[in-house]
Amino acid sequence: MIDHFLYITFPVSSVTTWVFLPPLTAFVVSFFASMGGLSGAFLLLPFQMSILHYTAPSVSATNQLFNIVAIPSGVWRYTKERRMVWPLTGAVVIGTLPGVIIGAWLRLEYLPDPKNFKFFAGLVLLYVGSRLLTDAFRKQIIGKAVRFAAVSDSTFSLKRAGFSFAGQSYSFSVPWLVLLCFFVGIIGGIYGIGGGAIIAPFMVAFFQLPVYAVAGASLMGTLVTSVVGVLVYQVLAAYYPGMSVAPDWQLGFLFGIGGFCGIYLGARCQKYVPAKAIKLILSLFVLFSAGSYLLASLR
Repeated sequence: MIDHFLYITFPVSSVTTWVFLPPLTAFVVSFFASMGGLSGAFLLLPFQMSILHYTAPSVSATNQLFNIVAIPSGVWRYTKERRMVWPLTGAVVIGTLPGVIIGAWLRLEYLPDPKNFKFFAGLVLLYVGSRLLTDAFRKQIIGKAVRFAAVSDSTFSLKRAGFSFAGQSYSFSVPWLVLLCFFVGIIGGIYGIGGGAIIAPFMVAFFQLPVYAVAGASLMGTLVTSVVGVLVYQVLAAYYPGMSVAPDWQLGFLFGIGGFCGIYLGARCQKYVPAKAIKLILSLFVLFSAGSYLLASLR
């Protein structure tokens, strides 16, 4: 209901906020995050918990609902510009899907307390931010913005997959990536981010894949796993009647509207931004959020 002009209370989450705050926040966060293959959900979660005081387990489901609404615009843009690595996308989805289901159950069974959840989330963000920051200062094969490059010569087998981008050939082990994505999916299911915020920097730092080419695959993987994640939380809500588990659909869609616009523009602008700048921006956002979470968990 409307409490006063342009301030709304959402009945599911009991969040009261200025109606334009969620979409504006999501737009800014998603614009920068989408350049690195992240939807921005990993930053919207601490915003919801610390600023909007939405600490129920359903915040994870609401965060994944944001992904479902926001990500399609970025996937479409990366596909149109021929920067989607489909073998990579398939490996990410196959690995993360079962992990997300397990993670959602673990979130409800063992991490319902906001304080414990903040500590866990802070450790995850600290790791992600550290990997991004370290990789940003490594020698870059593609150091400048690649405006006209496209993914080509994609190959796939049960052992290895590969592709070409900007005159360079890349390949990765399919079994190792699927195994990694499985564990990342568990963390993503707990955290409500679909796993993209962890797997994207991992693909860049450990598999040495270009950030320009992995962004679309990471977003697509996050989209698919988020759909499953929301469904799982919706089903589990029936088994936890005394707990807020199902997503806040109204709040999730409001965040998603801003994210839809931000991710589209971020995907469109990515090719004009140097890879090092993308990683530095993301690492600063992530490390700031990690510090906030860890401090809050110690209080």
